[in-house]
Amino acid sequence: MPVAGKGTRLRPHTHVTPKPLLKVGDRPVLSYILDDLRALGVHEAVLVTGHLKEKVQAFMESDYPDFHAEYVEQVEQRGTADAIRYAEPFVHEELMIIFVDTLFDADLTVVNRLPADVAGVIWAKEVEDYQRFGVILTDEHGFMRTIIEKPTEPVSKLANIGLYYIRDWKLLFEGIHWVMEQPTGPGGEYFLTDVFQYMVDHGAKLKVEAVQGWYDAGKPETLLETNLQVLSTTRGRSPAAKDGVTIHEPVHVADGVELENSEIGPNVTLSAGATVRGSKLRHTIVGENALIEGSDLHDSLVGRDAKVTGVRGQVDVGDDSVVRQG
Repeated sequence: MPVAGKGTRLRPHTHVTPKPLLKVGDRPVLSYILDDLRALGVHEAVLVTGHLKEKVQAFMESDYPDFHAEYVEQVEQRGTADAIRYAEPFVHEELMIIFVDTLFDADLTVVNRLPADVAGVIWAKEVEDYQRFGVILTDEHGFMRTIIEKPTEPVSKLANIGLYYIRDWKLLFEGIHWVMEQPTGPGGEYFLTDVFQYMVDHGAKLKVEAVQGWYDAGKPETLLETNLQVLSTTRGRSPAAKDGVTIHEPVHVADGVELENSEIGPNVTLSAGATVRGSKLRHTIVGENALIEGSDLHDSLVGRDAKVTGVRGQVDVGDDSVVRQG
């Protein structure tokens, strides 16, 4: 699992919190993925770390002690193929590759039912705005033919979502070494999609499977959209009724949250210890022990231990920050 990215689009929050540990539905994004792997019977993980690596390791040790985790640092970020290359010393069997800035709704058990001649699975989601993604072209049997980055013509609407199962791990790393010997792609990076093309060109059958849902958590607006998705499905949690407090579901209000003369929701997550007084919040995520008073916020991210007073509109406030108007 590559987790080395700096998460620049989610600053200031990623100055102190690794992007995979940012929360939706009051849980780190990474935890949803680890739970899916645990349900599949997977208890080993190689995490390719970088930015704030010690916090990722501390999270794994405290929240997922049953996982046997290895950590390897990607010192210089040179693309997705380079990231997976760092995991090679630890891989001796089939593997899954998961990029943890998205959540997905997929049947991972399909890997247990693959014919023996299938080398792997690439999960994809049909999208309308195909120009924004790498899209996968398949043959008549649903196997990958090629991946085209951000096409201008509608050659395919199957977007590559960054979730893979590879049975032929030896061919995978052979392809990585080959790609790393070629000139770099855009941005001076080496891409995993080129590795998959190498595998297909050398006879591998990579099955393309559709996911039911795919939810981005890589920038503020999509983090809030993903928060709405998880609140609407599995993580909704409303507080007990209280005079002066109006709740518009879905919301997640953790234990220890103090609400007074406020209107909360829809799509609001309040983590433990947060206090909201005389305020209106919608489409907002609030961290632990944050204080919001006399404010009307929408489409906002408020970090832990932050204080927001007298603000109307949209804010993006990091941990331990103070924002005051009026």
